[in-house]
Amino acid sequence: MLKRIILVLGAVIALAAFVVEPAVAQDALAKIKQRGTLIVGVKNDYKPWGFINPSGQIVGMELDLAKDVADRLGVKLETVPVTAANRMEFLQQGRIDLIIATMGDTPERRKVVGMIEPDYYAGGTNVLAKKTAKLTDWNQLKGRKVCAVEGAYYNRRVAQLYGPDLVVFPAVPEAFNALQGGACVAFLFDSTLFESTLSAGDPKWASYEMPLKTEDEQPWAIGVALPDLRGPWGDFLRKVSVEWHKSGKLLALEKKWGIKPSPFLVEMNAKYKKN
Repeated sequence: MLKRIILVLGAVIALAAFVVEPAVAQDALAKIKQRGTLIVGVKNDYKPWGFINPSGQIVGMELDLAKDVADRLGVKLETVPVTAANRMEFLQQGRIDLIIATMGDTPERRKVVGMIEPDYYAGGTNVLAKKTAKLTDWNQLKGRKVCAVEGAYYNRRVAQLYGPDLVVFPAVPEAFNALQGGACVAFLFDSTLFESTLSAGDPKWASYEMPLKTEDEQPWAIGVALPDLRGPWGDFLRKVSVEWHKSGKLLALEKKWGIKPSPFLVEMNAKYKKN
């Protein structure tokens, strides 16, 4: 009898935990305010969105966004460096309250993380090339050797549209080396990587540029725990993201950090200014 009672009690407790957990998660906004600190997962190796400055502080465009969220809440900001491999896990474990870390908004990720709309940025397809190549139009790539990374989703699209002779490498470092070695006229990859590379101030890239108009943008989103997406926390962040676009704050931060103007931000600013 005692064993049966224990088993029943265990089942009741487990059921209660199952029922209560989503409600607690959905009250994340109240918990942050009560704690007095907002904990945000950020990049510390992706200049100029999130990187370590000479003083050892993490700074960048996304850090400014994290601080803005904290300021709106009237709480302190605490940042936690994350990577693509652990950021969603940290969020699910409750180690961070949200992600602002160059995270692409994809259908697969939406199954495990709440993606705040509207998306706050977008990275697209572009090339890195020597300034002496004088590239001004995507059609100039036709029939010319262009470095690329194996498995990149945009390789097929660019090959079909513009007809370059893609020289595929297993990873980014090899493609960078091949470009510098003269094996290709340009390196095809994500525009945000090239923004980061060119803004780092490394002399070896002083004679290079990202010359073409960025195409096929993939949006980036703030991430919250999935149960919070339709709760007070998600509602608050959606309003913040709309305000960032409507006020032009994102455009101003892009300029502050020396990032090449994003067509995505221009379009979103115009859209929300009308509303």
